[in-house]
Amino acid sequence: MDRLGSFSNDPSDKPPCRGCSSYLMEPYIKCAECGPPPFFLCLQCFTRGFEYKKHQSDHTYEIMTSDFPVLDPSWTAQEEMALLEAVMDCGFGNWQDVANQMCTKTKEECEKHYMKHFINNPLFASTLLNLKQAEEAKTADTAIPFHSLKMAVVDIYHSRLKERQRRKKIIRDHGLINLRKFQLMERRYPKEVQDLYETMRRFARIVGPVEHDKFIESHALEFELRREIKRLQEYRTAGITNFCSARTYDHLKKTREEERLKRTMLSEVLQYIQDSSACQQWLRRQADIDSGLSPSVPMASNSGRRSAPPLNLTGLPGTEKLNEKEKELCQMVRLVPGAYLEYKSALLNECNKQGGLRLAQARALIKIDVNKTRKIYDFLIREGHITKA
Repeated sequence: MDRLGSFSNDPSDKPPCRGCSSYLMEPYIKCAECGPPPFFLCLQCFTRGFEYKKHQSDHTYEIMTSDFPVLDPSWTAQEEMALLEAVMDCGFGNWQDVANQMCTKTKEECEKHYMKHFINNPLFASTLLNLKQAEEAKTADTAIPFHSLKMAVVDIYHSRLKERQRRKKIIRDHGLINLRKFQLMERRYPKEVQDLYETMRRFARIVGPVEHDKFIESHALEFELRREIKRLQEYRTAGITNFCSARTYDHLKKTREEERLKRTMLSEVLQYIQDSSACQQWLRRQADIDSGLSPSVPMASNSGRRSAPPLNLTGLPGTEKLNEKEKELCQMVRLVPGAYLEYKSALLNECNKQGGLRLAQARALIKIDVNKTRKIYDFLIREGHITKA
C-alpha cells in the first residue's frame, strides 16, 4: 500500500538513503513499519527491493514528495515553502527580491499569491484577529501605527546602520584612521612581506588587530629566517666554515659585482667611441651619476641627427670569433664583438632554459638600446640560434 506525505526537499534536512547512502531527492520512499529513526530509500533502491535488518520489501510505505498543490493548483507545496522562506529572508513587501530568490515565479505572482492565501485568507482570519487583539492589548499605550511596507524599509535602514557601525569598528580597532602612518609602518617590511600584507589586509576583519599583527610579524620573521638559511647554504656550497671566511667571501662577492658593472660600462663606452660627441655626452652623464646628481646631459637620440657610419671592427677583441653575418650585424648596429658574444650567450642560455624566448625577455636580459636588442633578437631567430616562445 502507499500514501502521500510531504518533506523538505533540502538534502541537509533529512538523512541519506539507507541503501546507497546518497542524498534523497524527491520523490523518495519512507517505510511505514520501520522506525524510529525513520527508514528512507531512494526510488532506485526501492525498485530493487532493498532489504536491511528488520526492513522487508513488502512493508507498507509512503511516497514523500512536495510536488502537489495545497492552496492553489498552479503552486506546489515546495513553492509554498520557498515563498514563505523568501518572505522571511527578504522582508514583507520586497517582492522583487522574493521573486529573485524563488526563481520560478514573477514579482506579481508572489505578491498576489501571498496576499490572497496568507493575508486575506478567511481560514486564517480568526487566528490573525486573535493575535492582533492580543498585541494591541499588550501595547495599547505605546503602539505606533506602521504599515507593513514601512516596517520593511525601517528594517533595511537599521541593517545599513549596523553595517556602518561594524565597518567603523574595524577601522578604529586596526588603526586605519591615520592612513599615512599605516603606510609608513607597512614600508618597513621587505617587498615580499609587503605583498603578503596587501593580500591579507582584506582578511583583517575576521580576526582581531592583535592576532592580525602577530600573523604578519610571524611571516616577516619566517622570511628573514629563510633568507638567512639561503645565505648559510651559499656559504656551505662555497666551503666556508667560519664567520671570518664568510666576511671575506661577502667582500669578494661585492668586488666581483662591482667589476662586472664596470665591464658593462666599458662595453657602453666602446659602443660610443666612434662618435666623439656621443662619447662626451655619455662621460658627462656618468660623471653626474657618480657624483649623486641627476644627469644634466640627456643621451642623444637618433631622431634629428645623421645616422652613424658602420662600426670598424678592425683590431677589436673577439672579431675573429664572428662569422661574416655576425660581423655585418655588429657593424650595422655599432656593437663591439665582445659585447655581442656576451649578449648572444645570455640569450642562448635563457632560450634553452625556457624552451623559447620572447622579445620582452630579451630586452630584460640585455640592458641596451631597444632597437639594437630587436635587431640582435631578430638576427638570432633568423639564423636559428634561438626560437620564439
